[in-house]
Amino acid sequence: MGKSRNFFHLHLVSDSTGETLMTVARAATAQYEDVEAIEHVYPLVRSARQLEQVIGEIEASPGIVLYTLVDTELAERLEQAGRGSASPCVNILSPVFSVFQSYLNVRLTGRVGGQHALDADYFHRIDALNFTMLHDDGQIPGNLDEADVVLLGISRTSKTPTCIYLANRGLKAANIPIVPDIPLPPQLFSVRRAMVVAVIASVERIQQVRQNRILSLNAGSFANETYLDRRQIAREIATTRKLCAERGWPVIDVTRRSIEETAAEIMSLYRAHKSALVDQLTS
Repeated sequence: MGKSRNFFHLHLVSDSTGETLMTVARAATAQYEDVEAIEHVYPLVRSARQLEQVIGEIEASPGIVLYTLVDTELAERLEQAGRGSASPCVNILSPVFSVFQSYLNVRLTGRVGGQHALDADYFHRIDALNFTMLHDDGQIPGNLDEADVVLLGISRTSKTPTCIYLANRGLKAANIPIVPDIPLPPQLFSVRRAMVVAVIASVERIQQVRQNRILSLNAGSFANETYLDRRQIAREIATTRKLCAERGWPVIDVTRRSIEETAAEIMSLYRAHKSALVDQLTS
């Protein structure tokens, strides 16, 4: 019999998108077994009126409050309300700001949502995302060498979400499916600038994900024996490994990796790849 889970209310109050808070909160919650947060997310809280509405919800469901509020008056009001409802409040960026100010000896600008500025880096990420969406699932293979990363993999190895995550980190990522009896685009074998990398998973994992996919689509006619056959899946994985061994392309096993972990590994490989390209050009 499984253990019962302990639930608690987790209030995330931000004057920006709340992404930073959600990342920190989920990383912290994951360290505690049998505990699950009931998240209440309040983005773009920038006025006293908005904050009072948030406080009303916190008082109705007391719990832990994490916040990022640049406005000191709003932060003080939230802290006061937290004490009144026995809801501990933590400004998660305060210790970081203190270290930065002490080390850099500069004042905090107090700019709300500064990390989301519409600067050159922002538009670079948008360009990367557009490229990635246009080159999903083997589309438009003619300009593969304009990609930073070309991701190969058999069906149900999370190629698309991994590429989208990479695009949000500024990398142009194209993905190409490895399908039995369907040749890969010839342009793949002539890329020089792009880094080619493949993803695989265990037979059990791929079979499970494929089965779930078929059930979600209610695609009975699609559920052919070959697609779900363990021996066929094993052959597809072996084909991927053989191809990559012949071409010197790295392979990442994503069986027990999250999308974020897979993307981190790819970005690490890409940095080394990019450095090698620079060395070739300057030698």
